[in-house]
Amino acid sequence: MQTINMAQLNKTQIIQAAQILTDSLPLGWPTLDDAMNEINELLVPQNTLLAVVENDTVLGWGGILSKYDGHVFEIHPLAVRSDRRKQGLGKAIVAALEDEARKQGGLTMLACADDEKGNGGTSFANVDLYEDLPEKIKYFSPGTHQSGFYLKLGYKIIGVMPDANGPGKPDIYLGKRLWLR
Repeated sequence: MQTINMAQLNKTQIIQAAQILTDSLPLGWPTLDDAMNEINELLVPQNTLLAVVENDTVLGWGGILSKYDGHVFEIHPLAVRSDRRKQGLGKAIVAALEDEARKQGGLTMLACADDEKGNGGTSFANVDLYEDLPEKIKYFSPGTHQSGFYLKLGYKIIGVMPDANGPGKPDIYLGKRLWLR
């Protein structure tokens, strides 16, 4: 198993990566064409996309986008094949992306996590986040939401956008300092 720059992937592997994106995040990329378009838009020299590959098969991938003149890098997207989740691949991809952001002078890593499915997955879902948000952050519970994954990797909630995805469906901003180890 190796982590490689997605610019080195062949057409079949790019399609595999697109299928992983559609399977992992169908709200954002419901069709294979949507996922292929996203990859093609992201696969430009100023962005970094890394894939974990084993026996010529893509198992997962992620990217970082430069923000704030290169001081902040946003993880976008992160997707792991469903049969390979909870095996450390996501963690390895995030660590590789963090290392790449550091090499490029990044000080902060940002992950944005929409809480938009059904009744929501976190304690932020379907509550008035305008009322005592600091208290709600203090007692935040990720439930089964992907924010729990980032919290385990040392990310902290650095912001919340109430109703970003509709009433009671916030966007959660998680950040991690890259310059102290």
